[in-house]
Amino acid sequence: MSSAAAPTLSLPGDPPGGRRAARVWGIGVAVYFVAIIFRTSLGVAGLDAADRFGVNASALSTFSILQLLVYAGMQIPVGLMVDRLGTKKVLTIGAVLFTVGQLGFALSPSYATALASRALLGCGDAMTFISVLRLGARWFPARRGPLIGQIAALFGMAGNLVSTLFIARALHGFGWTATFAGSAVAGVVVLLLLLFLKDHPEGHEPPPVEHAGAAYVRKQIAAAWREPGTRLGMWVHFTTQFPAMVFLLLWGMPFLVEAQGLSRSTAGELLTLVVLSNMAVGLVYGQVIARHHAARAPLALGTVAVTAVLWASAILYPGDHAPMWLLVTLCVVLGACGPASMIGFDFARPANPPERQGTASGIVNMGGFTASMTTLFAVGVLLDATGDNYSIAFASVFVLEALGVVQILRLHARATLRERNHHVISRVEAVHVPA
Repeated sequence: MSSAAAPTLSLPGDPPGGRRAARVWGIGVAVYFVAIIFRTSLGVAGLDAADRFGVNASALSTFSILQLLVYAGMQIPVGLMVDRLGTKKVLTIGAVLFTVGQLGFALSPSYATALASRALLGCGDAMTFISVLRLGARWFPARRGPLIGQIAALFGMAGNLVSTLFIARALHGFGWTATFAGSAVAGVVVLLLLLFLKDHPEGHEPPPVEHAGAAYVRKQIAAAWREPGTRLGMWVHFTTQFPAMVFLLLWGMPFLVEAQGLSRSTAGELLTLVVLSNMAVGLVYGQVIARHHAARAPLALGTVAVTAVLWASAILYPGDHAPMWLLVTLCVVLGACGPASMIGFDFARPANPPERQGTASGIVNMGGFTASMTTLFAVGVLLDATGDNYSIAFASVFVLEALGVVQILRLHARATLRERNHHVISRVEAVHVPA
């Protein structure tokens, strides 16, 4: 599909955007920013957690696996909640849960209570991103969707940057309890900000939707799933996001320190490089896709291919340790995984009407987190089984990438044709709307 077919037309009822939209949307982004700080704080504390709770690699990976299991499992329920209750209520519930979870993690005296706290945190975290996407769709014109989504993800990565720069240092300066309990204060701050959030601008109220219990839920999910664009979006998210997520959330620091012989400070700098690359690439991808919708699939598949090549080069390097230039290049490329995963939402968004956006986004968002959860578990098990052989453990990434690429190629033509038909119908309806 050519760039001329991109949906740049402002449809009837399209929200106007503007400064007020940016302020309201910014509140939602602030909640997401804090959620990401809490989510990724374990990534720089993995070795500390292993020492604190006396656990091995498999048990350590269970922290992140449980958190992501809860997150992935909550995506469709959260999408339905957002469609039914609105953004403000769902974000408020989420902020309460992830704040309590972070505080509980700080005070946990045992491995079991720490696991429960991370599960609670994951539940609250699950309610943030879909809510922010829906908030952007309610306040900004549809043509701004790709850029707004990438900017939201950029602020999320800024939260990751806070973890890699400040949480890691605070852990060594102030200790476990003070660091995690102190960071929980940020959750209280965003709860206060949510008092000023508004779901939509005046005059742009969503149409009333008939809710009929379980029947309504089944109808929403089935209708979203029937759209090839929703399924394609899920597989794009599945295939692109998880290598960087696995690296940043848990296994990057141990890999760089234990397998590559780097100091913790140097490893932390490389993790920071992933985040900085993500922020820069996100802006580029958002601008490109907003102007050229045909670039979506090439960008996604190209990111997967380059990531696979660099990942293989690093873990299969013939020497004792991969050279620094290769590790730096890997981290820069991993920074493109997050922005590439956002392309999944750009496939699902035009395939679904406004009243189904939350549900469709939930289905898409399940993809990457399911892949991340699976890989986190696989890496932990393989490390224990092979005596900490990172080359074998990290090779599990290629299995999921291959599965995802096959599904993307299978669904792309069907989703593109369906989307083109939607655009034609929308343009015809816009022409016939009275002035």
